[in-house]
Amino acid sequence: MLILAPYDEFFVATSFMRLFWQRLLIMSKDSLSFRESCAAWAGGFFERIRILTADGPGVTRLGYGNEELEVVETCEAIGRELGLEIRYDRAGNLYMTLPGRDRTLPAVLSGSHADSVIMGGNYDGLAGIAAPLAAARWMVQKHVTPPRDFTVVVLRCEEQGCFGATGFLGRVKPEDLNRRFTAQSPTLGELYAARGIDPAPLMSGVPAEPLARIAAFIELHIEQGPVLDSSTFERVGLVSGIVGILMHRKITVKGARAHAGAVPRPFRHDPVKAASQWVSRLEDLWQATLESGQDMTYTVGMMNTPPKSAFNIIPNEVTLSVDIRAIDESLRDSFGAKMREAAEVIGKKFQVEFVFDAPVVIPAALSNPEVLGRLERAAKTLGVPARVMPSGAGHDAAVLASGGIPVAMIFVANQNGSHNPNEALDMKDFVLGADMIRRAVLDFE
Repeated sequence: MLILAPYDEFFVATSFMRLFWQRLLIMSKDSLSFRESCAAWAGGFFERIRILTADGPGVTRLGYGNEELEVVETCEAIGRELGLEIRYDRAGNLYMTLPGRDRTLPAVLSGSHADSVIMGGNYDGLAGIAAPLAAARWMVQKHVTPPRDFTVVVLRCEEQGCFGATGFLGRVKPEDLNRRFTAQSPTLGELYAARGIDPAPLMSGVPAEPLARIAAFIELHIEQGPVLDSSTFERVGLVSGIVGILMHRKITVKGARAHAGAVPRPFRHDPVKAASQWVSRLEDLWQATLESGQDMTYTVGMMNTPPKSAFNIIPNEVTLSVDIRAIDESLRDSFGAKMREAAEVIGKKFQVEFVFDAPVVIPAALSNPEVLGRLERAAKTLGVPARVMPSGAGHDAAVLASGGIPVAMIFVANQNGSHNPNEALDMKDFVLGADMIRRAVLDFE
């Protein structure tokens, strides 16, 4: 046993503390260097993409459309300039890899989606691409090699059904090929054909590559809500879980077109009245669910009569969309069943028919404890206060988690919500989340 004299003990202690503070100083310098570089580069990147995909006051980048493709190609060009390894998978997703010290180890992936809603904001999805790309850029410039491969992923068509992630897993359904994202847009199958994508492997049930080659998928995203932005202290969130979604894009209430003044009430087949009462019933069911202590949301995002309807005509149909979300999938599905039961009762009352399209179901997902723990340690190491919180929005990460990939998410505060042209993102908040990705990747031994 080594016995130290008091002086030796003091020397060892002070040497240890000196080494500790030296490492902390180096780490702080690295962090400061990255954040300055990230803010300057990302600001230019965001503006470049905004100009490319501008649509009035917002941006439009529909899945597998021309604008989304421009984003993907811009990212590819940046990756090639950095010397990253470039490849695409069968669903058109882009992968840009910085080789690690040990290439036999499963890779760390980080990214998000390139598309947007119609006339949406510029940061939903794009922030999750910019953050890991900024981290890879810094590593290349500083000649820093991560312990394992670090891959920046640009995913396709998230807003219209997570078809980039679903295609990667081989879980696209045959009926999905007939989906239109807008009334005027081509079908998903036609978009695949235009991009030279063979849909058969996307429906095979087989992932595009062995999942064992993926150690983790980390997705940064703007919060899309007000919680983080309302805090002066916690500007970053660690996502504990992601809601599952049950979505009907088109529910048709079929009635009979008739004169507004000539048909008495008992003889009407009025889809507007039926649809209105049905929505009111859903509101009552939602309120009862919340009062029982259970947490979920439902939204009717669209409700339309035919284009040639008029003030003096009982329309022949109404079309609606419904979106149901909950962490608890049994609660989500139970609400969906009650929704259909209410449609049957109200349909008989008003002598109309409710016709439901095939639902889009996106599974709920809990963050992988190990990956989330790594992000938590990164936040503590960097001195970034972080709030553990759920996500009320769906994400590609949830789809990938359903395939067995370990996932975790970072939220950063944003202003003015999301899915609107007024999305805003303070670079001071963005670089905190990006720095956490950088740190977690470098510590992923």
